Amino acid sequence: MRDITHKQITLRTAKAMGILFCSPSTIELIKNNQLPKGNLFDVARAAGFAGAKSTPQLLPHCHPVSIDGMDIQFDFLDNHKHTAHFDAAVLQRTGIVITGEAKSIGRTGIEMEMLTAVSVAALEIYDMLKPVDKLLEIGCIKLLEKKGGKSDRDRFITGNPSCAILVCSDSCVTGEREDKSGKQINAMLEQLRVTVKHYNIVDDNKESIQQQVMQWVNEDVQFIFITGGTGLGPRDVTTEAITAIIERKVPGIEEAIRSYGQMRTPLAMLSRSVAGTIGNSVVVALPGSTAGVRESLEAILPAVFHAANMIKGEGH
Repeated sequence: MRDITHKQITLRTAKAMGILFCSPSTIELIKNNQLPKGNLFDVARAAGFAGAKSTPQLLPHCHPVSIDGMDIQFDFLDNHKHTAHFDAAVLQRTGIVITGEAKSIGRTGIEMEMLTAVSVAALEIYDMLKPVDKLLEIGCIKLLEKKGGKSDRDRFITGNPSCAILVCSDSCVTGEREDKSGKQINAMLEQLRVTVKHYNIVDDNKESIQQQVMQWVNEDVQFIFITGGTGLGPRDVTTEAITAIIERKVPGIEEAIRSYGQMRTPLAMLSRSVAGTIGNSVVVALPGSTAGVRESLEAILPAVFHAANMIKGEGH
């Protein structure tokens, strides 16, 4: 199974739909409650719920998820009501439209559970109608919508935010050590297709750090990511340097970084990552290790980019 431990725990939603095609006479039997097996939709709904819960057992690579809310509704195929979802050929037929929605708070989406729920509900209806209809057909099963995780990228990133990366390290400045954490930041930002305008390395010196950050602030760089100097070592001065020039702290970013890291290593509590705004720029100081940088960015990307809209006064 794919490793999803790096994913954020967020609200995930999904909506799926499908059709059980049947004859017009069968529709009349359903409406008049004349089916030999009794109530149709309550049983089909229960079957759909069971199908969703069994999805990881049916699909080997599907991760188990908590289903925190789910609903399945049934309707008769209607030329006007369902025109947005099906083409003209489908709308000329008769059948039962199955629509399922679900919510989950977790690391992976719930779309497969909803597709399974709709499929199993359709199979249950098929089983209950087969004594009276020999022309049954299941079709048009599709995902209508999913939210949460990667699908939220476009919601958080509008335009093309400008970014800069600052590596604070005496050893990298002297060439004793190759920078890896700054390159890690660059790679993760490139995956989100945002522009990295500047990349620089300075020594562990308050004045050097502040001078470089303020230069980028004056250039209106929207996001400045700093790596290194947030620990407890004698030369770890990044936190002090940034705290002195930040105009407004954003403690939620700091809390997200440490909370996410703490779930992976108890050493995360020793990080002194700091975040805030200077003018129209968001400044985030991250740990110096490659793993610390990666996990910190996993915790705050891409949601942190929404800060650009808030700074402009556009709110949430």
